[in-house]
Amino acid sequence: MKAVSILIATTLLAACASQDEKAKQSTQDQAQAVRDFIVVRNLEELDSLSSRSNDRWTSIDDEFLIYKGRRGSYLIEFNRRCYELSDNTRVVADKRWDLNTIRARSDTFRGCRIARIFALTEVEVEELENIGDAVGSRN
Repeated sequence: MKAVSILIATTLLAACASQDEKAKQSTQDQAQAVRDFIVVRNLEELDSLSSRSNDRWTSIDDEFLIYKGRRGSYLIEFNRRCYELSDNTRVVADKRWDLNTIRARSDTFRGCRIARIFALTEVEVEELENIGDAVGSRN
């Protein structure tokens, strides 16, 4: 029994030692990094963006997402944490004034009110995806 206990303890210690030391960045740190990115890059804030049914989006964290449309890429900031981006148990209808336009301050995305929209270049999209190690791409 003593030998089995030592074997189990050794196995657990080896498993702990082999784990990746680089811890995942907290969502609060990611959100602050994105806010800093907005200020440093002096991103252009837009009132709206054109949308289509085949547009894609990638979540950075619960407060920001990258929206990729036919006419360009955009950074969308929510006015609160949007847990609906990663939690598919609750489906909420979006509120839109126009079918092909997403507006800041009035429309919602997955039930979360959009606070601000920023235009992005392809280089900025890559940098933002590296900040959040993009949680996952969704349609």
